[in-house]
Amino acid sequence: MAASHRAAAPGTGRSLARSRPRYGETVIKAILLLAALVSVATTIGIVAALLEPTIEFFGAVTFGEFFGSTSWGPLFKDPTFGVWPLIVATLEITLIAIVVAVPLGLAAAIYLSEYATPRVRKIFKPVLEVLAGVPTVVFGFFALTFVTPLLRDLFPFLDLEAKNALGAGLLVGVMIIPIVASLSEDAMAAVPNGLREGSFALGASKMLTSVRVVVPAAFSGIVAAIILAVSRAAGETMIVAIAGGFKSVFTLYPGNEMATMAAFIAQAGSGDVSVGTIGYKTIFAVGSLLFLMTFAMNYASARMVQKYREVYD
Repeated sequence: MAASHRAAAPGTGRSLARSRPRYGETVIKAILLLAALVSVATTIGIVAALLEPTIEFFGAVTFGEFFGSTSWGPLFKDPTFGVWPLIVATLEITLIAIVVAVPLGLAAAIYLSEYATPRVRKIFKPVLEVLAGVPTVVFGFFALTFVTPLLRDLFPFLDLEAKNALGAGLLVGVMIIPIVASLSEDAMAAVPNGLREGSFALGASKMLTSVRVVVPAAFSGIVAAIILAVSRAAGETMIVAIAGGFKSVFTLYPGNEMATMAAFIAQAGSGDVSVGTIGYKTIFAVGSLLFLMTFAMNYASARMVQKYREVYD
């Protein structure tokens, strides 16, 4: 009897602890850890680079002056430091972009996930993602030379300036459509087919199943995609600089030229401002504010994803 146990199939009695070490897996884990550390170190480096000039800026300019005024002109002879024109322009263009990107992106995601055949999906999804690779300067010039003149012809009552928030926001929205569509489609594709089959068994149509079953089940992933797109839109530079302009005016009308925070950073950082001056340090103060805004968006996204995440066995 004992002999029969010793004659068991080769390898069945071998201890896992005595198996040959997997050096390749150890190397891969080390590479992944290094990549994660580089990301964290980069973020820490950005914060460190922004921190000191920002502190020096607020040593000369009070928070009340920075957040309590609507007059922005830090590079003028008589400087003013009310940041609200930049904040309003950034939020306004971002809102226009989201109004464009979310419906179109979600519609594309639902089509690719629920209606498109595997062959069509294999063709259309890479083509959609190629849109994310178009240089933003191309979008900017397209908005300036085609979209704004077209809007002027179609809606002359809007009284659009040559550079305006509406044209810039529309093209920023087009730019972030691939982010919403691709990530939302991935979230919908991860929904188990059993949910769809149960809905069909109850007599629901494909559209009803898509809207009432698949989209709610993929809600956390869709929210993460939208928040990521919002962060991308808020930090966009070239489109808003070319098509939105650099005029720092406190206005809610999207037909006017206005400067976002990113556009101001691009303008002030072009080399015309002397290093060490209060105007130069303004770049870092605005950059820190933009960093905090995008950080808050991503933190809210992470919390919302964690709260509404669906777990399937």
